[in-house]
Amino acid sequence: MKQMNERYKILFEPVDIGPKTAKNRFYQVPHAMGAGNDMPNTRAAQRGIKAEGGWSVINTGYCSIHPSSDDRPLPMARLWSEEDIASHVPMVDAVHEHDALAGIEFFHGGAYTANRHTRMPPMSPSGIQQKVSELMDMHLTAPKVMDKKDIKDLIQWHLIATERAIKAGFDIIYCYAGMGFLPYHFLHPTFNNRSDEYGGSLENRSRLMRELITEMKEVAGDRAAIAVRMSTDELLTFKSESSESEAHEFFEINGEFPDLWDIKMSSWFKECPSSRFAESGHMEPYNSFVKKLTSKPVVGVGWFTSPDIMAKQINDGILDFVGAARASIADPFLPNKLKEGREDDIRECIGCNICASCYNQGIPVRCTQNPSMGEEWRRDWHPEKIKSKSSDDSVLIIGGGPAGLEATLSLARRGYSVAIADSEKELGGRINMESKLPGMTSYKRVVDYRVNQINQLNNVDVFLDNTLSPDDVLELGFDHVVTATGSIWKPSIMDEKSAPVLIDKTATIFTPEDVLNGCELKSPVIVFDFDYYYMGGLMAEFIKDLGHEVMIITPFDKVSPWSFNSNEIDDIELRLLEKDIRVLTQHRIITVEDSSVKTIQKVSHEENEIDRGSLVLVGFRKQNDSLYNELNSSEAALKASGIKSLQNIGDSNAPGAVVHAVYAGHLYANTFDQEDTHTSDDFKLEYPVIQ
Repeated sequence: MKQMNERYKILFEPVDIGPKTAKNRFYQVPHAMGAGNDMPNTRAAQRGIKAEGGWSVINTGYCSIHPSSDDRPLPMARLWSEEDIASHVPMVDAVHEHDALAGIEFFHGGAYTANRHTRMPPMSPSGIQQKVSELMDMHLTAPKVMDKKDIKDLIQWHLIATERAIKAGFDIIYCYAGMGFLPYHFLHPTFNNRSDEYGGSLENRSRLMRELITEMKEVAGDRAAIAVRMSTDELLTFKSESSESEAHEFFEINGEFPDLWDIKMSSWFKECPSSRFAESGHMEPYNSFVKKLTSKPVVGVGWFTSPDIMAKQINDGILDFVGAARASIADPFLPNKLKEGREDDIRECIGCNICASCYNQGIPVRCTQNPSMGEEWRRDWHPEKIKSKSSDDSVLIIGGGPAGLEATLSLARRGYSVAIADSEKELGGRINMESKLPGMTSYKRVVDYRVNQINQLNNVDVFLDNTLSPDDVLELGFDHVVTATGSIWKPSIMDEKSAPVLIDKTATIFTPEDVLNGCELKSPVIVFDFDYYYMGGLMAEFIKDLGHEVMIITPFDKVSPWSFNSNEIDDIELRLLEKDIRVLTQHRIITVEDSSVKTIQKVSHEENEIDRGSLVLVGFRKQNDSLYNELNSSEAALKASGIKSLQNIGDSNAPGAVVHAVYAGHLYANTFDQEDTHTSDDFKLEYPVIQ
């Protein structure tokens, strides 16, 4: 039996948080999960899995405490009334079942919230509206200036919510002063220009925080700890007459008031960037000073994926707890695996931010690495357990990309005899290509984890550099056959209805595969991008790094517009600016000449001719489904060969992001031996109780 590595022992020390004790230093910070009060079972199952996996503290996402903080249509949690308590109890019980502490993050958005449903006016210290650039966050109502009664009411709402949270069983209760929310605006000199005791000096601007913490602690007593989640990055830039910065001064004044400090940044985009734009531990400049100014435990985040970096943060005296959201999503069992000396079995987060994108779209959080995430209750999936096989049938998987690898691993874990074949010399499919692009190295973890796990099993045969024909498949004698042969980029522009229009390849027209396979490019290179996601911007960046002059043209308002959901949109724009890549938005290509393209502007319909050398077309991926179609065309041949089922999965069925391919592989492995894979049981829905 493996033993825990000595250098990780510090991560398993207990830590006191006020009247409560966390059994180790693994701390799942509050993070949105796309399941509010309307999905209590989904929320409970997801959080409970993390507690089962060894995390000592499991927090909710943001939880509104009053109708004046209404963030709908985003799926917020709520604690507005006594009736809301019941929706939180299942999560608390699921967390307590595994000897972990349950925390709740109180939220009052102030000027940030539109109150679209409640129609209450937003509130702020000085009536200053927080302007945003994205449509989802825009609202037309300026906030009211809070008077003394409003401040007293705000404190009272926190106290009432504290009592309700304790009734639900929570162990840790958060006061939230970050990301432009109401308590943070009191701290911020841009948004607080009051002249009373709540404005002016930092001591006065932090008065509300002290009153909130003090009175919440009085209500909680020894029943719950009071934590504060706070943004420090902007305060670090504000000068202080008495200290190094206003952030330092704040903790000198207020450092001992709560039971725990949770340090974050003023923007989710800054705090939770994708791995393309930030490295592990990137938050250190914003939290490393806090422990010097308080005796209370400090938790911080920073895309921690390596246990060595986690241990270093503790040993260096930067943090008391390793805070994580994404790492706990990718592998809820990370703490237990470390404790058992199984660090090689950790499913490391790739930093793709698909989890963040799900919340931004109002759906339960999903994960590229962990296909069970968000499906714990709906499908009864578990990240470390899977149902046993129902027969001794054998399965052939054709294609070693993310879908094929996940299907192979999951089927093998069920106990089936599996063979996986791929035409390339190594497993990985599209990942092997895309991980060569700037900032995409971590995506290789999708392959590395699965190949490592497959290599530990004795019921999987791997055949590489092996292109199978339909006749080969029919002759091999497998009971079930799966094609996971991926997709290919097709050279295409788009018509006025945004439909792809295929064009002929020439010596100067290429697709992303061509570029990554080393085609000969000629400057200036035009990248036409009508894909929503990362490939267009990455192509432009990659080609620029090769030394070419590059221009990217897109019909959208921004390059890679869907990447707003994954917190990448601003970083992508900045990267293109830094690399001096010209960008032409709201234009589509209508004709392609030998040395130029003709474009049309989206609104004015003005046409322009732009000179080019090479043209790289990013927008349309076609299923590579010829093998499946040939096999599927002859039911008699399949029956004669003894093949009981034929299935097409992943990109060869429906091209999508890597997360979709992994999910498709996992879904197939779980359901292929069911008579009906689309039963109502597979799609359980939570229904609110109608009073």
